[in-house]
Formats: sequence, structure tokens, C-alpha cells
Amino acid sequence: MVDLVAYTDGACSGNPGPGGWGVLMQAKRGAEVIKQRELSGGEALTTNNQMELMAAITALETLEKPSTITIVTDSQYVKNGVTGWIFGWKKNGWKTSAKKPVKNVELWQRLDAAQARHKVTWEWVKGHAGHPENERADELAREGMAPYKPKAAK
Repeated sequence: MVDLVAYTDGACSGNPGPGGWGVLMQAKRGAEVIKQRELSGGEALTTNNQMELMAAITALETLEKPSTITIVTDSQYVKNGVTGWIFGWKKNGWKTSAKKPVKNVELWQRLDAAQARHKVTWEWVKGHAGHPENERADELAREGMAPYKPKAAK
């Protein structure tokens, strides 16, 4: 049996500021990686949370057919939002418990639609803690951000 795992991360230089997202997708048979794909991108003016969401969205939207996948994120915002808060937001017409509009609602709705096609397990890992796949996702996020960062003065 093959397991699909996507390690996702977002990065931002300034918040808001230039940002990037990265995804390391792996197909595994046991501990052996049999196929791997790396994705990254970015925006000129964004937030860290938006980039964390974009990484997860991209991982799910990239899958061509309904799949069983584990998404590994170092973002409590994404993990808690998609496994808990989102149910109340949807019930309340995309308003928070304080009756305020949900921040990044378009991205949350896109993530909700993307995950509806799949059987998704969400896992959280501590960021910048030496987890090799998470570190690679972080590198990809920084690569995605690079074209949008102002060039340093000489």
C-alpha cells in the first residue's frame, strides 16, 4: 500500500510583506519514499497565515483524483482551523463566535472545497525543530518568496 504525505509550510518577510509557500509531496511504501514532488510559489504582499493556507490548498488541489493523504503542517492556525474552527464558521455564515467576519475567508473556503474531494488526516509538527521534511517545505516556501523580496542595496 502506498501512503501519500504532503509537508506544507508558509513564510513571510514582514507580516504583511512578500511571502511564499512550499509543499513536499511524497508517496511512501512503509518508510521508503517511492515518488516525490516539490511545489512552491509566492506573492508580493501577503501574510504568513495566508501562505500557510496556500501551501495546504496547493497540496490538495494538485491531486488529480480523490486520494487519502496526510497533510503535515507546522501551523497551529491551519490545523486548528481546518479540524475545528471551520465547522462553527460555516454554521455561522463564515463569522467567528464574536460575530466578526472570518479572516482569510476566501482561502478557508478554498481549503474546505479542496479537502472535500479527499480523505485528509491533519498532523501538526513543531517548526524549525529539525524535522527534515518540514525543513525542506520551509526551504521551498523561502524559494517561493525570493522573487518577491526587494533586492538588497549594494
